[in-house]
Amino acid sequence: MNRRAAVRTLLYIAGGTLVLPACFRESGKASIDLTNLSISEDDEQLLAELTETLIPATDTPGGKELLLHLFVLKMVDDCHKPEEQEQFIKGLSAFSTWSSHELGKRFAEADADSRTGLLDKVDENPDEALKKFFSITKRRSIQGYMNSQYVMTNLVKYELVPGRYNGYAPA
Repeated sequence: MNRRAAVRTLLYIAGGTLVLPACFRESGKASIDLTNLSISEDDEQLLAELTETLIPATDTPGGKELLLHLFVLKMVDDCHKPEEQEQFIKGLSAFSTWSSHELGKRFAEADADSRTGLLDKVDENPDEALKKFFSITKRRSIQGYMNSQYVMTNLVKYELVPGRYNGYAPA
């Protein structure tokens, strides 16, 4: 056996061991590691569709493309009290059942106008966990969008401190 063939075989084995764990990803679990929340893959997809409905893609990227649902999950997991985290989980499951009942199909399968109309009716729902879930999701989605790399580099005009001198500014 020559040295080149041995090195090539060794590289194939090393590459295979790096790629192999990705093939055995546990289905049903969220794609982000959370310490306090337990979210299923379906819940994550629902949250992704919800953030896309809150911040739709136009000439700027939307909630799905900016991965705002992962930002929301991480912020709730790290920054909220355990009571709020529990309400978030209850509200997420309540939103899933309520939206499928109101729309007659899953939230992800509905068109954009029906989704928007449904979100307008969230305040009329008597379930407090659902209202709290929607409030947290909306607030954190907006925060994630405003702090995203796209917004900070393309939309916000940043001037270094101390900024430009304006001699005509009123005192």
